[in-house]
Amino acid sequence: MMKRTAAWLLLPLVSAGAFAGQALTGRLQEALQRSGPGEAIPVWIFFTDKGVRPGAPLPPPLSLVSARALQRRAAVLPADRIVDETDLPVCPAYIARVAPLVARTRQVSRWLNAVSAEATSGQIAQIEALPCVRTVDLLMRYRRVAGTEASPPGAARPAARHPEGTGALDYGESLPQVSLENIPAVNATGNSAQGIIIGMFDNGVRLPGHEAFDLLRPRIIAQHDFVDHKTSVVPNDPDPGFGAHGVYTLSTIAGYTPGRLIGPAYGASFILARTENDSSETPIEEDNWAAAIEWAESLGVQVTSTSLGYFDFDPGWVSLTWQDMNGHTAVISIAALMAARKGVIVVNSAGNDAEARPQDPNTLIAPADADSILTVGAVTPYGIRAGFSSYGPTSDGRIKPDVMAVGTSIQAADASDTSAYTEGSEQGTSFSCPLTAGVAALVLKAHPEASPQAIVQAIRSTAHQAQAQTTRPDDFYGWGIIDAVAAINALGGGIPVPTATTYRLLQNYPNPFNPGTTVSFIIPEQAEVTIEIFDILGRHVRSLLHNVFAATAGAPYTAGWDGTDDRGRGVGTGIYICRMKALGVSGMTTTQVIKMELVK
Repeated sequence: MMKRTAAWLLLPLVSAGAFAGQALTGRLQEALQRSGPGEAIPVWIFFTDKGVRPGAPLPPPLSLVSARALQRRAAVLPADRIVDETDLPVCPAYIARVAPLVARTRQVSRWLNAVSAEATSGQIAQIEALPCVRTVDLLMRYRRVAGTEASPPGAARPAARHPEGTGALDYGESLPQVSLENIPAVNATGNSAQGIIIGMFDNGVRLPGHEAFDLLRPRIIAQHDFVDHKTSVVPNDPDPGFGAHGVYTLSTIAGYTPGRLIGPAYGASFILARTENDSSETPIEEDNWAAAIEWAESLGVQVTSTSLGYFDFDPGWVSLTWQDMNGHTAVISIAALMAARKGVIVVNSAGNDAEARPQDPNTLIAPADADSILTVGAVTPYGIRAGFSSYGPTSDGRIKPDVMAVGTSIQAADASDTSAYTEGSEQGTSFSCPLTAGVAALVLKAHPEASPQAIVQAIRSTAHQAQAQTTRPDDFYGWGIIDAVAAINALGGGIPVPTATTYRLLQNYPNPFNPGTTVSFIIPEQAEVTIEIFDILGRHVRSLLHNVFAATAGAPYTAGWDGTDDRGRGVGTGIYICRMKALGVSGMTTTQVIKMELVK
């Protein structure tokens, strides 16, 4: 029997085809009007086709992508579409025709059927006239949204304690950042994402010799620097900030130093890509990230974590607007969608812009606006949304962020000392992202038969707002704080969920506070719970909640107070009493109080 050879088939993806009908996009024309004589402008050059006859047979799949990539794709794509025209190389003849007309060629993208290059206005006019060129677009020059922010002096941090149980790992000061997501309970089953391939895209890894990476180093299966075009992701620049961010994020997901730091996916294998240049003089450009995810996907990456995001461009260039956060304007968002449709679980920071752009209907950063990916916001270890955590929705109306994880008071490996750690000095959605990617890897390890879409859905549908009777997904928390145990069990796992053994009203956070604070509580059985606020003289101020709750399993329940009374009027500076009354199904009753201080 003769083998059937698949014909080339195009996945229904958003692509440069959206620009068909005009060779130069509006934003490129605007950039050309502002450019000086002979100034080289970074551009994307999209080609009309791959230079081959439509319907011709594909080359053997293994000549296009790795066996690992084919196996992963098989979970989401029909057998006759596991490889398609997007996997074919860009036509060498087309690249050769463009090369003499540009100052420099930067990256080549099979998925986008494009090359990025630098060209003057005169060269762009010649490129536009080539019959093989469909569209020429501006290559975006971005400013990176700050990935880390200093924690306020004396920032509160939950007390770290060694988990109970035989064989429990000692997370040290990293316990608070993994407890809220129920990660220790999964690690205790022996699941550390062994064999799962995770891709980390960042500004490099300045200190790969840190002790937290001792267990990881033998399992780095590939690395590449897309900025300086070399193999090692250690930046060439001696500036101590270059590659520091990558040390923080990689150690958050995969560090392993018992008693100091343990990341959720410390047993996984990794593909590392340096996509960002830290230099303030050099813009961060989208083609590095697009090239990196295309490369990692072809090697079989299963989960990616990107703690970077972009919004503002360099001075003098057109910036993205909140309206552009629609999943199909920024090229990096298009590339993220393509990776997701090829079976990669793409995880990205939502951004830290909520306080920087409060006037905007959304404060997302590209590629956090992409469809079909997990966009992650940040909460404190107490489950309170961090004020900087970017909010949605996307401009086309989709809920973003998707989920939340701890992003403040993070314990991470230090970037300048191989045995030192940053203790609560780093925060941002940069850290909630790798924690969530680690949970995705744990779920995939527990359920290798599940499709990436099923895993993403399990993580969303078991987050705290998806499960609570009194809340629903929104554009500040998405589906809520993730729960690794619940996500695994939703797909058929059997990990026991730890339940509370006592009633407890926890101290509010922050405290002192202005303008709002959050109270947390745990209950050992189903109970009717009432929480009220009183002033120091015992006069009733505000009823926060009155409802029936199931026994606490995993993260505590929370109730927020915005510093107003029952009529919505702001209250003054002072000490207030928060009282919890609970009536359990066993007949047990309890009353507990805490003091809170409002400072205006």
